[in-house]
Amino acid sequence: MKTLYGKFVIITMLVMVGSMCIGFLATNTYYHQVVKAKNDAKNVKIAQDIAIYIEKAKPQDLDNYLATLGDIGYQIYVTTGEEERFFGGQYRDKTLPLSVVELVLGGEIYHGMRDFPKETFVTGFFANELINTIGVPFRYNEQSYALFIRPDIRLLFSEVHTILAGLILVMAILSLLAMLLFAKALIRPITKLTVATHQLAHEKFDTPLDIERADEIGQLAKSFTIMTEKLQENDRIRKEFISNVSHDFQSPLLNIHGYVELLKNPLLAEKERREYATIIELETKRLSTLTKQLLLLTSLDQSTRMIKRKPYRLDEQLKETIRKYRWQIEEAQLQLTYKMEQITYGGDAELLQNVWDNLLTNAIKYNKEHGQIYINLQEKASSIDILIEDSGIGMTPEQLLKVYERFYRIDTSRTKQGTGLGLAIVREIIELHEGTIRMVSTINAGTKIYIQFPKLL
Repeated sequence: MKTLYGKFVIITMLVMVGSMCIGFLATNTYYHQVVKAKNDAKNVKIAQDIAIYIEKAKPQDLDNYLATLGDIGYQIYVTTGEEERFFGGQYRDKTLPLSVVELVLGGEIYHGMRDFPKETFVTGFFANELINTIGVPFRYNEQSYALFIRPDIRLLFSEVHTILAGLILVMAILSLLAMLLFAKALIRPITKLTVATHQLAHEKFDTPLDIERADEIGQLAKSFTIMTEKLQENDRIRKEFISNVSHDFQSPLLNIHGYVELLKNPLLAEKERREYATIIELETKRLSTLTKQLLLLTSLDQSTRMIKRKPYRLDEQLKETIRKYRWQIEEAQLQLTYKMEQITYGGDAELLQNVWDNLLTNAIKYNKEHGQIYINLQEKASSIDILIEDSGIGMTPEQLLKVYERFYRIDTSRTKQGTGLGLAIVREIIELHEGTIRMVSTINAGTKIYIQFPKLL
């Protein structure tokens, strides 16, 4: 059977049969190693007591006495070497070597139970054979006798033993049925999970999974539901991502194509030609920036990416970034001030440069005319803190919640240059450095960006 339930049934049966076999072998070994000798000694004592009683009491009717002993649960064989008589239960095998009879008649004790051959599947305790007896000598009316005796196993099994055997049988059957029902109940949610997994493989994320359990299977079902929700969200983000990428590539390509067609006009004035060429250049740069950012995001998304940490002066990197964008700051008529401590930080300078580029260009792009930008860098006991503050247009609480989403733009009209990937890249890089980023913003009052990196020991 290929089903888990079928395998469970087979394994259960094998375990039960195996347990019975191992239990039987263990019991058999215990009988041969421990019980057998004790049983032999006990029956020797009984046989000797019988022989002593016969010799002392000299019962008038020896056959009647021995028949009485046979009726109360013994199999008895008495012989003088020439005459023989049986009392009690019948022996299955009455074979007894003559040497054994002569041994007992000579005054020795025969330990047939103790010396009975060791057998794996039928122990000597149940072997109904004459050689599996105890033999003792006794004298009666000046005649030597050999008495061979063993308990009658059939009479030893009383009503109590029958009840116990029935109890064991009923317990075994009920245990088997209970295990099968439990297995069915255990496997039913797994079957549901299998069906849901097949549905999930075909991108059917709305498959209901009604498994309410507090055990490991319940936890698995809960984790599966969470995974389904995340996959559904990832699918939505993926489709939205493809849509945004298509739009962001299509728009500049259409603009480039349109202006190239206009440039083909030989009667086009020089001023218009330069204007169209400038637009084509801007759109080309936009495509180039988008491509680079997509490649960077792809690189950052790889779980195996390792950042290249090296100690470098973080304050000098920030100052160099400010100098790089000085012309944009002056062109936008903004006032930039900063306060920076000399700090050496062990990080990936190339990746972190993307962070400062994005945050500073955003502070310039979304600022007000004659606005301000303030940058603060300071070292604390266990962290390095950076603050980038502007007096720009700010954001609403709803916009703050979405600001790290890829391709999300506050400027929904997309009149400002940008790809909507900058802050997503910023957060990815900061988290790779085990840092945190937090934004506080108010409409028409500006935005504060708090960045914190843990100090490396």
